[in-house]
Amino acid sequence: MIEIPDQFKEKFTGLLGQEEAGKLLESLAEPSKKAYRINSLKKGAVAYPQEEAVPGIPNAYYGEVSGKDPEWTAGMVYSQDPAAMFPAQAIPVKPGDKVLDLCAAPGGKSTALAQKLQGEGLLVANEISPSRAKILRENLERWGVANAVVTNCDSFALSARFPGFFDAILVDAPCSGEGMFRKSEDAIKYWSQENVDLCADRQREILTEAVKMLKPGGYLLYSTCTFSPEEDEEIVSWLLDEYGFKLLPIAAEKAAPGRPEWGNGDASLANCARFWPQDGVGEGQFVASLQKAAGEESFAAEAGEAFSPVRKNEDKKKKGKGKNKGNRSSLERPSKEEYGYISEAIAGFNWPESLTSWPSQMLKSQDHVFVPALEPEQLKGIKVLNNGLELGILKKKRFEPSHQLAEVLGQVDQERVVDLTEDEYDHYLHGESLQVDSSLKGFVLVSCRGMIFSFGKLSGKGQLKNYYPKGLRQ
Repeated sequence: MIEIPDQFKEKFTGLLGQEEAGKLLESLAEPSKKAYRINSLKKGAVAYPQEEAVPGIPNAYYGEVSGKDPEWTAGMVYSQDPAAMFPAQAIPVKPGDKVLDLCAAPGGKSTALAQKLQGEGLLVANEISPSRAKILRENLERWGVANAVVTNCDSFALSARFPGFFDAILVDAPCSGEGMFRKSEDAIKYWSQENVDLCADRQREILTEAVKMLKPGGYLLYSTCTFSPEEDEEIVSWLLDEYGFKLLPIAAEKAAPGRPEWGNGDASLANCARFWPQDGVGEGQFVASLQKAAGEESFAAEAGEAFSPVRKNEDKKKKGKGKNKGNRSSLERPSKEEYGYISEAIAGFNWPESLTSWPSQMLKSQDHVFVPALEPEQLKGIKVLNNGLELGILKKKRFEPSHQLAEVLGQVDQERVVDLTEDEYDHYLHGESLQVDSSLKGFVLVSCRGMIFSFGKLSGKGQLKNYYPKGLRQ
């Protein structure tokens, strides 16, 4: 039985009234609800039950997934609190947009945004914590995302590089975590009104930088997993008063409207969506969808021209020649000989349509070969964990394709695949090499139940060498 702080009880009894506050407190003693999303970018059939859909979220169902199953290792599913699925659903994003997920770890919202982009445009997924940024990168890699840049910095560093750049920005802000009470003992342990006020100050600080990076007419999605008006309606009121945003309605079944009386009284605050645990969707969540006023492009247009995703045409080839090449410092094109090693290693695989021009786009940093999602010189001064698609690493007179490439190639039908039995799959996850019945030779994709999750290398005698990353082995 969890112990809710008396100050919290008194606060929300005053805000909600005795009856509604009682329902909230009763719900906090109930088990949390688990759900998962299916990756529409990938090929394969998920065996998990799909009887109960999460209302309003495509390809999302109530149920629990296992990190040991091929559905997880192949990036077919993502376990996520059902209420936390709504921010990425509510923000208007379409293929080709430039999108920022500013507080992105562990990656649930980033993977959903990547699905909306469908391989086109750009996703910048940022996380200030180094350890959480590593998890973010792993989740985007498993999801098969090739058009993302994963960064590890604060909002000030990003706003200095990307003024007026993004079509849409999602800020799932650090908060007091009241909506996590029934999932996290720490959320209860560290709760205080003082912490609520500190979080609100931090949220304004982060949003101030986010606004600088948003194009005129662009969309800002603000969300928290907390109930306090200081972090919810009051923050949105501040955005409306300070920056002239327009608050857009959110279509969300079972969500309660925002409370204008908890903010500046603006009637449009009712357009916010509040997910209370007693409503049965999931944990606590607050969501506000806002649009920045249209205006003169000024410096933003100039920045948007200078900072653009990698072009997939002849303009890109021109940028690799002459003076522009010198701006890449340690970056260069693979040599003709190296290109031969790369082509030989990954010959025979089918590519997603958005990546078919990879030979003209790839760059080399030391021995790592990658297809950038954003021109590398545009990221100077930013700590980057991943830029686009890492193709693999050059070694002495050979090339080893990356795990990320295997997950990306899982988006399309493949012929060079070895499909493992459940028993063989378990051994492969442990890092073992296998003897398989296959006439293929060289690098192959490895799957289980048709879900691709790794590269392997076949000898002529059916020996499958294990290339599943050591850090992911179980």
